[in-house]
Amino acid sequence: MKKHSARVAPLSACNSPVLTLTKVEGEERPRDSPGPAEAQAPAGVETGGRASRRCWTCSRAQLKKIFWGVAVVLCVCSSWAGSTQLAKLTFRKFDAPFTLTWFATTWNFLFFPLYYVGHVCKSTEKQSVKQRYRECCRFFGDNGLTLKVFFTKAAPFGVLWTLTNYLYLHAIKKINTTDVSVLFCCNKAFVFLLSWIVLRDRFMGVRIVAAILAIAGIVMMTYADGFHSHSVIGIALVVASASMSALYKVLFKLLLGSAKFGEAALFLSILGVFNILFITCIPIILYFTKVEYWSSFDDIPWGNLCGFSVLLLTFNIVLNFGIAVTYPTLMSLGIVLSVPVNAVIDHYTSQIVFNGVRVIAIIIIGLGFLLLLLPEEWDVWLIKLLTRLKVRKKEEPAEGAADLSSGPQSKNRRARPSFAR
Repeated sequence: MKKHSARVAPLSACNSPVLTLTKVEGEERPRDSPGPAEAQAPAGVETGGRASRRCWTCSRAQLKKIFWGVAVVLCVCSSWAGSTQLAKLTFRKFDAPFTLTWFATTWNFLFFPLYYVGHVCKSTEKQSVKQRYRECCRFFGDNGLTLKVFFTKAAPFGVLWTLTNYLYLHAIKKINTTDVSVLFCCNKAFVFLLSWIVLRDRFMGVRIVAAILAIAGIVMMTYADGFHSHSVIGIALVVASASMSALYKVLFKLLLGSAKFGEAALFLSILGVFNILFITCIPIILYFTKVEYWSSFDDIPWGNLCGFSVLLLTFNIVLNFGIAVTYPTLMSLGIVLSVPVNAVIDHYTSQIVFNGVRVIAIIIIGLGFLLLLLPEEWDVWLIKLLTRLKVRKKEEPAEGAADLSSGPQSKNRRARPSFAR
């Protein structure tokens, strides 16, 4: 795997695609100072050829990144929508959301082994598992992953991870998957509000507007079903899940900062280990108290459980490591595109009613999500673009007037030699 200086914050399983990046160091190549021979005509043609070759290479690289971006968007959209639909299908035969959460989180243990396989296949400087593990453990400090670090820096995020997934899956039991997927998009607005308050991030008016749109969308989505207790509970569960996910991200940035790809993979695998060691007792207690009870293991839809876990694992892998091949904004679009996919599936498989209020709520939340994807310097770029357009409009009339004034003179000049003859 190629070494990148980009650093990502490992996301919650039901987390929105907001990647925490640090400075990306690009490769700066020194420009060759033009010598005396380059002023000659052949050298000028050569430098022009080099420039065109660089432009062609740049365009090819950009096209390749966009192509990978489309593939990543489709993968994020299909895995997210597929896992949501499979969870809904699983609850028809296996009504145990916490057990499903525990089972899917256990698969997080595969993150670091999969990362190491990629490291062995792609990296030129191949390290052993022990060496790679020790290097990634530096993320937790000079002493590495000690028992104290495990309980102070990993365990709280394991609890938040479990709560995020459990609340999300429990909401799927109450309301349709379209409402669940679109309401969870408010996660990005909660991340901004918490980052602004806790991390003192830069204030942006457009993001405040996006947060207001998200809150308005939540209220309208609740009103769409007439404030029935069943739908209100489901909406409250989704909002709580989005809040837990936002708290996970902000606390990670506050306490741990950001992580490289190997460090992120190790951290997510540690969450899987924490789930196995300390969360396993909860599904057992729920089973014997008959809160989440099933008659026999043969009745469990293992295909749905494993399919859900694989899709969720794929979603998290692409969401955390897709930045290596494409732009973060393109990955974020996969979450938004999963909403219409779930809507189409719900239209044919359930009795969802797309009234005007629900449609407007979906549009408002989606618009707020897209506004949050704007970069911090979007206003500066917009001002520069408008300034360039104004300059071009002023230059076009001036050039047109110059062409009209020079037109008759050029005709006269061309006509003089013929008359002279």
